[in-house]
Amino acid sequence: MPRNPDIGRLDRVVAEAHRLSAEREATYRERALKLFPWICGRCGREFSGARLRELTVHHKDHDHDNNPADGSNWELLCLYCHDNEHARVIEEQNRVKGSGAQPAAATHNPFAKLKTLLKDFK
Repeated sequence: MPRNPDIGRLDRVVAEAHRLSAEREATYRERALKLFPWICGRCGREFSGARLRELTVHHKDHDHDNNPADGSNWELLCLYCHDNEHARVIEEQNRVKGSGAQPAAATHNPFAKLKTLLKDFK
């Protein structure tokens, strides 16, 4: 290690760190963490410090490009609840696709005897 550190290099590193920090704060995760309490919206666990990384931003409509400034499309979920939410959506999609058929159509016709009933009223 050199005894005299390159001050210009250190300044560049610090400036880069500040720039990256500002970019991170502009992301939807940082905005969501400023808007909402650090609590999982499903299980209610609280997060702080190093454990805050376990709190994720879930897009309610599953569209990661839909990031309104008011956070109306976001909810904070812990890693486990977030994985569970996405697994439920995937399972439902697979269930519908895997069945190979459309959901069963209704077979009951409530108007089947309407014509006969109307004849009686004439």
